[in-house]
Amino acid sequence: MPVATITPVDLTITPRDRRFGRGEATPRWWHDGDPFATALYNSLSATFPLGEAFFVESVRSFRDGAEPQLAEDIRSFTTQEIVHSREHLAFNRRAADSGYDLSQLEAQVKRRLAVTKARPPVVSLAATIALEHFTAILAHELLADPKHLAGADPATADLWWWHATEEIEHKGVAYDTWLHATRDWPRSKRWQVKAKVMLFITRNFLVDRTSGALDLLRQDGIIGVRAWAGLLWTMWVTPGMLRKIFSAWAAFFMPGFHPWNEDDRHLIAAYEASAAKPATPGRTVRRAKPA
Repeated sequence: MPVATITPVDLTITPRDRRFGRGEATPRWWHDGDPFATALYNSLSATFPLGEAFFVESVRSFRDGAEPQLAEDIRSFTTQEIVHSREHLAFNRRAADSGYDLSQLEAQVKRRLAVTKARPPVVSLAATIALEHFTAILAHELLADPKHLAGADPATADLWWWHATEEIEHKGVAYDTWLHATRDWPRSKRWQVKAKVMLFITRNFLVDRTSGALDLLRQDGIIGVRAWAGLLWTMWVTPGMLRKIFSAWAAFFMPGFHPWNEDDRHLIAAYEASAAKPATPGRTVRRAKPA
């Protein structure tokens, strides 16, 4: 029996096979010369190659018996995530070329995933819907507010905008797969499992991204109070990405939650319109707030 979903019926998930920064050297502090913002984004990027392969594996484990539209969405989701992994792997190599050692961050991702993979597959799917919610709300904020990438290296900023666009586009796929996989569960059980997993994921996300960024700052010789103060200011105050996504994060726990309760496809349209315009060489294209 089909499961209830509010994914827009006219949604098209379109893999955009793009490449970023090939043949270029990414500046060490590519984010407008800011070591704290650079460390935060580099810490996130270090998780993507392994993390997105995990998302694909988790979702595809439950594709059997899926409705034709969901099966097609899973295929498109898989293609998008594979390309995301490829591009962030390339970016991570450029970060390494600029002098950063990401090996400890990548090892921590492997440890976290190993713990989850040791549980039943539905736990991996629950972890995926929690992490996909994180990526979707981060993507929304990144595209909605130009301040987050103001002054960034053009190729790197474009990588993040492109990634954010596709995260919004496929934000309902893992959740619809979850509804399909747990279609025989009582609503109370479904909520309890996803809520517990989200709280666990949130704790690890905050701890690991903070510690990862601090490790990268240490490699820049920035330690102690200066490192903590600069990083926490960037994360929670200005531009304050984590502060700004709090209400969207909390929506995950509300009755009737679905990622497409907020239809933010206007952000995709704004990105595509902006990306279609030629950029001035050597300058970052600013993504204007949509009307």
